[in-house]
Amino acid sequence: MTRVCLLGSPEVDLGYELLSRETSRDALATYDLERPFENALAVRTVSIGGAVSFLNDLQWYLVRFVDEALVQEPSVSDEEWLSRDLATALRNGDCEPADTGEHLKIYGLESASDDDGPPPATVGDDGDASEVSDDPPASAPAVTRPPRLVEPLYVRRVDGEVPEYDLRDVEETLVVRLTPGEFSP
Repeated sequence: MTRVCLLGSPEVDLGYELLSRETSRDALATYDLERPFENALAVRTVSIGGAVSFLNDLQWYLVRFVDEALVQEPSVSDEEWLSRDLATALRNGDCEPADTGEHLKIYGLESASDDDGPPPATVGDDGDASEVSDDPPASAPAVTRPPRLVEPLYVRRVDGEVPEYDLRDVEETLVVRLTPGEFSP
């Protein structure tokens, strides 16, 4: 299965914006929504072609509310993501999977702390975004916040190795493969 992840713009609540509008809510209704990162939504599609089509269907909303759309295609890599442009180029046959991976953007992953404000909105069973109470009942389980993507670092793979992320101290990183045109060192 191919994954698609939409990273929201900092000034918007991505879940609210996409689920409060009928057309995008209908487009998302057939998918199980995940929140892998802070202010992000992810879905699984059947193929890279399905992922690109899904992104094309949501184009109006992506332009307004999304900073970046990522695609993770197992036939290319189980761990690294692809930019939308690279996923489109692969789908169109403009490049081969083996020819990708030189140009990278690496995000640091930071754990969200309890003092980061209220928990993120959750997606209810009916597909509506609803706020999580600031004061959950004592018997309620603790809310686990997804990690936050921070400061991308643009690098080139050297001798098959991904250079170390050195913009801040993080335990994990997320690697995104880019087209040469998207690469900006």
